[in-house]
Amino acid sequence: MISSVQRAMRLLEAVTEHPCGAPAKQLARETGLALPTAYHLLRTLVHEGYLHREKGLFFLGESAERLGSSGAEQKRRSTMVDTLAQWRDSIGVPVYYAMYRDGEIEVMCVSDTPGNPAVEEWADFRETAHAHAIGQCLLSQLDDNARRDHLSRHPAQAITPYTVCDNRTLLRRLERLPRMEPVIERQEYALGTVCAAVPITVGTTAATMAISLPVHQAERLLPAARRLQDEIGRLLGSLALSISI
Repeated sequence: MISSVQRAMRLLEAVTEHPCGAPAKQLARETGLALPTAYHLLRTLVHEGYLHREKGLFFLGESAERLGSSGAEQKRRSTMVDTLAQWRDSIGVPVYYAMYRDGEIEVMCVSDTPGNPAVEEWADFRETAHAHAIGQCLLSQLDDNARRDHLSRHPAQAITPYTVCDNRTLLRRLERLPRMEPVIERQEYALGTVCAAVPITVGTTAATMAISLPVHQAERLLPAARRLQDEIGRLLGSLALSISI
């Protein structure tokens, strides 16, 4: 059974080398398999959806393509996780990655330590974009219609005494935010915490990297955000491939 799996994998690998397809005889020759064995395994792989056959040629099937896309996604996620952990340790702050997708705020990854814990999500991040730096940063990258649509579904309301609690005031603030500058938020989402979010735009995707600190360390916030922004700029080309995790 193990040898059959190994042979099947060799055939799959051989097919990937032929985007325009390859006949059974060629695949058997390239993998060193007897032709009857290759035929049997190829038929099995077609039956299971890992290959498909057209005009005597074998191509990768939907099942194999799903495996490939899943592996690529895992690799992108791993790259992002490792990058956030590196910045967390070098800057000494929790680091967050979030994006705006399908009309909602999504926090995709958080990297923190016991000594520098992330902000506890005590109120749903998706419903409180107006109150935290991540949400404000993402909303600032949208056009006016998209902002108003979001706020019609998740209107601004008081979260702490420092929160902007009406849509009109928030929209004015978002309009005044300097483009591609860090967005600063002080105790608007959680008392005792200050946050900064750096905007990242890749194509039409609005994304952000953010950091948080206890309010008694507020003087560290902007320098740390600037350092994060520099790191993002240095790696943006490679990070762009990981933005869609």
